[in-house]
Amino acid sequence: MKSIDIALNDLSRSFRSVFAAVFMFVIPLLVTGMFYFMFGNIAENGDFNLPRTRVIIANMDAGGPRFQVNPRNIPGGRQADTMGDLIVSILESDEMVDLIEVSFATSAQAARDAVDSQQAQVAIIIPPDFSEQFADIEDGKAVIEFYQDPTLTIGPAIMKSIMNRFLQGMSGVKIAVDVFTDEADSSQYAMTGLVVQRYLDESLALSDDLEGELLEVRAPASAPQSQSEEKQNMLLGIVGPIMGGMMVFYAFYTGASAAQGILREEEERTLPRLFTTPTPQAAILTGKLLSVFMTVCVQVIVLLIAANLIFKIQWGDFLSVVLMAAGIILGASSFGIFVNSFLKSTKQAGVLFGGVLTVTGMLGLISIFAMGSPGAAVLGDTVSLLVPQGWAIRGLMQSMNGEPLSSVLVTSLAMLAWSAAFFIAGVLRFNRRYV
Repeated sequence: MKSIDIALNDLSRSFRSVFAAVFMFVIPLLVTGMFYFMFGNIAENGDFNLPRTRVIIANMDAGGPRFQVNPRNIPGGRQADTMGDLIVSILESDEMVDLIEVSFATSAQAARDAVDSQQAQVAIIIPPDFSEQFADIEDGKAVIEFYQDPTLTIGPAIMKSIMNRFLQGMSGVKIAVDVFTDEADSSQYAMTGLVVQRYLDESLALSDDLEGELLEVRAPASAPQSQSEEKQNMLLGIVGPIMGGMMVFYAFYTGASAAQGILREEEERTLPRLFTTPTPQAAILTGKLLSVFMTVCVQVIVLLIAANLIFKIQWGDFLSVVLMAAGIILGASSFGIFVNSFLKSTKQAGVLFGGVLTVTGMLGLISIFAMGSPGAAVLGDTVSLLVPQGWAIRGLMQSMNGEPLSSVLVTSLAMLAWSAAFFIAGVLRFNRRYV
């Protein structure tokens, strides 16, 4: 009971400090709030509007006598006398109108100049012999020049993907023609146009039944979601990990700061005087260490509840949240006790807060910083597990992502192992110092 009384007394003294309260509660919520408002439009609307790519086409294709296309294979039933006309018709089709803004140039240089002056983002230059190289020359190479603004990425990448798909399909036509000319008798070469037509009918037809297949946008397969559910998922994906990272980061600071109170009382001579009382020194130290756990516990619980009420963050199933929170509390508290056991005075706290906690905290948050890059995220998940903060983040993300309870339990057991090692080492050092 004496130990609990000492712990409660230290706990109340910690929360009487305005600075400590701001550090433990206000700053994590404030940092998260800043990101919340930065991504406010995405979180509220869940919409992403892709701007239209300005494409300028220099179609100089003169055609070829063996190139023929049935109008029903062209979007809108337009006439295409050349391969260049076929490309223009596809890019001007209704399915492309939301993605591409098409304009035309009279020459290749004019198209390039339009991109250089940023009047267009992409120039597609179709040479005069494009159809001839494709259909009339046996070993011909039909080449299109793709000229883009080097400062842009998304729009040109979309256009390059569309053109690559089209040209890959037309390469199939070329292969079919080459196979036909290799196998057929020279007297049958006049039927080459029919071979091209048949391939277009079978592979590249853009009739009403197939309209929209050139570029199809699909949502991930899942159960239908209401607008509020989509909004919550967006918050979970953006604000949730940030809030979780801030909570873990500052929980470890709180654990170190609370454990530092033992050194502060030693310097203020209140701890030696307390040792002169009838209360056993072991009970006094137990109370001091227990107050560290209780302080971090209050901080984590308050932040979990506040984040849920303010930002609507869903932390996961109840048992997963309990395991995750317990891992953070035990890890942060025991780590604070451990690192403080190496300090001789509070004057060395600058090294603790500015060095050890900052470095280990940043390492632990790598997986959150690298969420936008799959390759970096995999590396970050590995590197972050070198420090206890990384394991705390892992358990938190597992709970938020709805992973099985067994996965969260494994991570919590790893956190318990970290905590036990830090706590035992820290207590042994404090015992040798005071008892």
